Amino acid sequence: MSIKVRNLTKSFGNLKVLDNINLDIPSRELVALLGPSGSGKTTLLRIVAGLEYPDSGSVHFFDEDATDRHVRNRDVGFVFQHYALFRHMTVFENIAFGLTVKKRKERPPKSEIKERVYELLKLIQLESLANRYPNQLSGGQRQRVALARALATDPKVLLLDEPFGALDAKVRQELRRWLRRLHEDMHITSLFVTHDQEEALEVADRIVVTNNSRIEQVGTPDEVFHNPANEFVMHFLGDVNVFHERFEKDTGNNKQTLRSDDKKEDCLFVRPHDIRISDRAVDGSTPAKVSRVLTAGPFVKVELLDMFDRYIHVHLSHSEYAVSPVYTGDRVYILPKKGKMLDEDNKLMGFNI
Repeated sequence: MSIKVRNLTKSFGNLKVLDNINLDIPSRELVALLGPSGSGKTTLLRIVAGLEYPDSGSVHFFDEDATDRHVRNRDVGFVFQHYALFRHMTVFENIAFGLTVKKRKERPPKSEIKERVYELLKLIQLESLANRYPNQLSGGQRQRVALARALATDPKVLLLDEPFGALDAKVRQELRRWLRRLHEDMHITSLFVTHDQEEALEVADRIVVTNNSRIEQVGTPDEVFHNPANEFVMHFLGDVNVFHERFEKDTGNNKQTLRSDDKKEDCLFVRPHDIRISDRAVDGSTPAKVSRVLTAGPFVKVELLDMFDRYIHVHLSHSEYAVSPVYTGDRVYILPKKGKMLDEDNKLMGFNI
């Protein structure tokens, strides 16, 4: 089921949390609402669910206006951050709950309910825990049960509000991989809220970046990371260094000097993995001093101080670092390989050195 949001506005008192939001969510896509706290993403999710109503604008499910439709009539499954499981019910009873409370004429027979619950228990890999209570489960297991309960009624749309936010890092990583596999098997239209950039980039088909009640950019993970629409998206999606120096831009036939005089529109934005470290000066490079080197992890993190005592962060592969290692206190030279700069319209354009 596709979802369309049109001209959606919502305020709480004098605080506007959604300002003329327009968004299309195609059928069977897993879409992430990504943004800082207070950016309006959870309110948007709750309006789609029918738990909140907009001040103006509309929500359409499959081209049908669902704006005033009650939550029970929207055919959505909702997964909360803190599980919201019934403590006095077993895992089986929690998953079956949505089916057992249906109106009599809509309620499936007990045999069908049992079959559906065990089908979901197999899906979440918790068949042996059907008779346990929530307090006998780990956090990751509880969230799987919450997800199975949301899927039990066979909803057309699955909505998740920071579903892994209360879990530790390792469990969170395992569950988001599991959610991605689950989505690929079920192909249900899904919308989930997160403030975790890595989570959105790893799980989603499409990312909606929100900030200050507005949508900043919509695109695939590759699009929003490699081609950010503006300075906010560039900063929000991963680490970035900001330069005000002279560098050389390769234009093909000649080299054009990129110069900044601390004006915002002339800033150069460079990801840590797009900076070259050299032990000698090269054209356009700037001197720096190594402040710290962290070799633990999937790549080597090098922190440097430039001539103005500004921190510069560089990420190197372990193979790169093995060939040309640097150590705390070393005097080196840095040069961006590529990055982004603001044009006259305050939009980001790419450059290569």
